[in-house]
Amino acid sequence: MKVNYTGGIGALTAPLKKKLDARFIKLGKMLDGKGEKSAHVVITEQRHLQQAEIKVNFYGHPLVGIVKHADLFTAIYSAADKLERQLLKEKSKYRDSKRTPIGKSAPAPLAKVAKKAAAKAAAESPKPTAKAAKKAAAAAKPKPKVYKLNHREDRKPMTLEEAMMNAADGQDYVVYQDATTDRTSVLVRRPDGHFDLIES
Repeated sequence: MKVNYTGGIGALTAPLKKKLDARFIKLGKMLDGKGEKSAHVVITEQRHLQQAEIKVNFYGHPLVGIVKHADLFTAIYSAADKLERQLLKEKSKYRDSKRTPIGKSAPAPLAKVAKKAAAKAAAESPKPTAKAAKKAAAAAKPKPKVYKLNHREDRKPMTLEEAMMNAADGQDYVVYQDATTDRTSVLVRRPDGHFDLIES
């Protein structure tokens, strides 16, 4: 984990800096998943208090630990503790939202057993003839249904521009009687937003 300081920690002794480095190594182990993360420590002095603010980014969530204390080391260490608590909370939210319940994943082995049994039964049964296979396939296919739409009811002839305005209301196609040619036409919206005109 990379730690950047703003405001400086020159007032701290070498053993205290070592303790802070160990603390940030522990935080880094919790944070570093894919690639090395960085923490930004901002130290400001307000009257007789030292304020330590530590900022890290965890899966797109900014986490901030802010502590004010008379002692600089205590402020930074306490801010790291606050940050660790926030990090544990976010990790538990992330973990709980990504897990699948045990009840939903349990039937998978049963499905494998059923597939093996079906394959075994198919291997043991005699092979059907091509004619019988076609007949079974035809019986399995449902016949397509035809839905009749009455487009003539209460429709007046319209121009191409009026049909395009009707299609702009969210319809994928418009069937209309052209006012100039008196023919039935179909205006179809293409995926790119343009239109195809089919005239009879």
